[in-house]
Amino acid sequence: ADAFCQHNAFRAPGAPSVEQLRTPPLKVNYLTEIYSRMRRNIFPHAFALNADNVQLLRGMDFVFICMDDGRPKREIVALLESGSTSFVDVGMGIQVGDGNLLGIVRVTTSTPQKRDHFVKCVSFNDAKDDAYSTNIQIAELNMLNAALAVIRWKKLCGFYHDMEHEHDCTYTINGNQLLSDHTQS
Repeated sequence: ADAFCQHNAFRAPGAPSVEQLRTPPLKVNYLTEIYSRMRRNIFPHAFALNADNVQLLRGMDFVFICMDDGRPKREIVALLESGSTSFVDVGMGIQVGDGNLLGIVRVTTSTPQKRDHFVKCVSFNDAKDDAYSTNIQIAELNMLNAALAVIRWKKLCGFYHDMEHEHDCTYTINGNQLLSDHTQS
């Protein structure tokens, strides 16, 4: 149900027109318009997931979660983990230190075979207004977060070989470290 505002344009695909930004469309409609040019069967839902409608996710094969609100995220995770749905949750924590950005980009996976690590890796607190929400240089970190999530999904689908079966991956910006943890036994 979120509007596509100017700050979203810095980290979204495409280049919105000035007219689009003056009368912002809903994010879901903007993104549907872009991705419908190269994909079929995109069905936008112009509402936020919450306790009243989280059941819509029941029966999904796979779900990507990218949200800041902790309470609805907890409800989504509980529903998905109660069934056989695998999912990936992405997030990042960015701070300003010595005039530069530092932080961590995270991709955490939950599958029916491995769920015990998830609550240790993922915060269910509501996001604070931090450097992430104000700095336009975050586009590449959003892209990295999304790319790592899609790679993880493709590993689970068997597209890529998955030697480690990691269920948590973090990239630390200032140390340029990509670490995997919580492997499936």
